[in-house]
Amino acid sequence: MGDWTLTLNNQIVSWLKDWKRLAVLGIGNPLRGDDALGLEVLNQLKGKVPENVKLFECEMVPENFLGEIELFSPTHVLMIDAAQLGAEPGSTRLLAPERMAGTAVSTHALPLSILAEILRQDLEAKVALLAVQPERSEFEEGLSPTVQKAAKQIAGAIVEVTKGKT
Repeated sequence: MGDWTLTLNNQIVSWLKDWKRLAVLGIGNPLRGDDALGLEVLNQLKGKVPENVKLFECEMVPENFLGEIELFSPTHVLMIDAAQLGAEPGSTRLLAPERMAGTAVSTHALPLSILAEILRQDLEAKVALLAVQPERSEFEEGLSPTVQKAAKQIAGAIVEVTKGKT
């Protein structure tokens, strides 16, 4: 396991230290290359997380899932999306809502920073964006190898951190 993975695991462990119910929002456009990162992470999580972790395949409209997310009543909401971080492709950052502005790659009807604030206020949940720097976002299906590796490491970290906690 590389330093990057250990750092990511530590960030996720720290952020989730008192979690009881986790909503994971996979965000992105499946037709825009690396922008599909959030959806790929969800695919890799299916069947590998406990019942108190709910996966939401939001694609480009996470705001459409507000009602379902509120019904689940999570203590923590983790949004996963490709984002312009000004970093090497595949680089990952765990961002608090106030640091999300201006990072999203895909055009969401509602900026993720505003969605995060709504979730934080309505649910009194901890909200974060797990953002990955894309390599490409042209109209094409499939992730670049670099971002595919990041998706696998993110999914592995979430499985590891949530394992055995119900």
